[in-house]
Amino acid sequence: QVQLVESGGGLVQPGGSLRLSCAASGFTFSTFAMGWFRQAPGKEREFVASINWSGLTTAYGDSVKGRFGISRDDGKNTVYLRMNNLKPEDTAIYYCAKAVDAAASFAMGDYHDWGQGTQVTVSS
Repeated sequence: QVQLVESGGGLVQPGGSLRLSCAASGFTFSTFAMGWFRQAPGKEREFVASINWSGLTTAYGDSVKGRFGISRDDGKNTVYLRMNNLKPEDTAIYYCAKAVDAAASFAMGDYHDWGQGTQVTVSS
């Protein structure tokens, strides 16, 4: 079955950086788009970034454009989220998700498989 395991979260100061990883198994990773979403306390889950099957097409939420970068390594069945210039409002649980097909998407409904999440806290 599909398994998605996130890692790399933690506590970081404002302006700092983190790289999240999501190790995938149980499906042909190279043929599916992948995404990252996040959920802050008391807020709805929101789209962060997506990457298509080839890695050539990416999409980002408005609040992270220019600061975050999504990438994938099909040899390692892993998708990454590089987060730079982190702000306190980036504090959330970050979830990795597998899309239903090869196309990058910002729509939560296009993702049926989710990881357990990794906590990112941005605070001084």
